[in-house]
Order: sequence, then C-alpha cells, then structure tokens
Amino acid sequence: MIKHLQRRAFTGTALALGLAANLSAWIPAASAQTVADIKKKGELTVGMLVDFPPYGTMNSANQPDGYDADVARLMAKDLGVKLNLVPVTGPNRIPFLLTNKVDLLVASLAVTPERAKQVQFSKPYAAASIVLYGSQKVSLKTPADLKGKRVGVARASTQDVALTAAAPEGTEIRRFDDDASAMQALLSGQVDAIGCSTTVAAQIAKRAPANAFENKFVLRQQVMGVAMRPGQDELLKTVDDFVARNTANGELNKLYRKWLETDLPKMQ
Repeated sequence: MIKHLQRRAFTGTALALGLAANLSAWIPAASAQTVADIKKKGELTVGMLVDFPPYGTMNSANQPDGYDADVARLMAKDLGVKLNLVPVTGPNRIPFLLTNKVDLLVASLAVTPERAKQVQFSKPYAAASIVLYGSQKVSLKTPADLKGKRVGVARASTQDVALTAAAPEGTEIRRFDDDASAMQALLSGQVDAIGCSTTVAAQIAKRAPANAFENKFVLRQQVMGVAMRPGQDELLKTVDDFVARNTANGELNKLYRKWLETDLPKMQ
C-alpha cells in the first residue's frame, strides 16, 4: 500500500523531472489539517526547495538546509514537534501541498495574487529581488532590449511570471526545470541572460570568471510567505504569530544574516 501511494505521488511533474528516486524517502502518507493534528502526530511535515541556495540547498550530509530549512526548524521547535523536510520543485510544490503530502510550504514561495487563489499565505518571512542577469557583452538596459535575445528562466517560477510580463514580443524565452538548469544554460552560452533572484545571481558570480556577468535591471521585488491550504485559519493564525514574534525578537533576522549576509528586509 505504501509503495502504491509513493508511485502515485510521483506521477506527473516529479516523475518527468526524474526525482522519484531521490525524493521518495521524504514523502509522508498524509498531512495534518490542524495545529492539534500536528502536535498529535508529533511531527511537522514541511515542503521546501533544495535547488535555490541559500534559501534551500543540500548540505554535505545530503540533507535539506538553508534559510528555509532553518525557519522550518525554528517553527517545529516552537510547536514542540519533530521536523520532516520534504524536498519539492518549483512546479510541484503547490500540488504537494494541495494533495496533502506536506502540512505546509516554507519553499521560497513568493506571494502573488495568482497563487493566493490556490493557497493561503502567512505574513512574509523573507524577501528577494528578481533581476535580469546576463553577459556583460550583451547590452540589456530595459525590457525593450530583450527583443531578439535568448533569455532563460526556471519554469513555473515567480521569475518566469515576471520575465514573461516584461519581455516584448520577439524575445526567445527558454524555460528550464529549475534555477540550476537555467544557471548552467547561462554559463554555457545557451542563453544571453536569465531571470533569477539576486541570490542565484550571486552564486553564478562565484562560479564564473570575474566580470563575465552582471545584474541588468530589476524585474520584480517579491516577498515570500509560508503557504497553507485554504480554510486552515487556525494554522494560519499560528504561523502568522510565529512570524510576527520571531521577526520582532530578531530570530528571523539572525537566520537571514547567517545565510544571506544581510539584514532581513522590512516587509509589510
């Protein structure tokens, strides 16, 4: 029965991405619906990205880590339960939540009107800027300059939405499975630029020759929220209280500085 559920869980996007072998160990049978359910089972199951450093990554022990992981650990500690981190991808993170494979998402999920129709968001716990990042040899000063250029982006991501909205007709948008694939496309010269977060841009700068790439312009400033299924008002209040309290006492800022080396931005 368990194997049958696991096979069903990976039908679709995760199977297409070839992630079944890596992620199956993290998939629970079902998620909790209320705070009482979470405390009763003694475990908080959280979906998070592991391909979006420093928010989400894999550490030397091949375990999920990063800012999002630390926020989830703090939340589980606050609830007095164990933590089960479930790696998800950009395209499948909301489906994982809506099909009860996780209790909630701490998955660098930007708050947008479109997503708010599917999930309910907590108060923002993080923020990031989406930029166009590309070769210094290519002049890209405004969205109008994208016409005729090859631009990469992670499929179904906030940066995909921002780039698609900004790019004029004639822009060749190439969509990849994740940020890591888009990054590799830029480094290998398959695209002239990519839409990505400033943290991904910083990762590219570390890997590329000096002065090879640069931030061109900002596509969108975004805030990220913990995502829950609609109708979980009690859980939403608990998470909102957690975010507000740990923002006020400086705990989230400590974690943000640990991973991003800067203070947590002011967020509404």
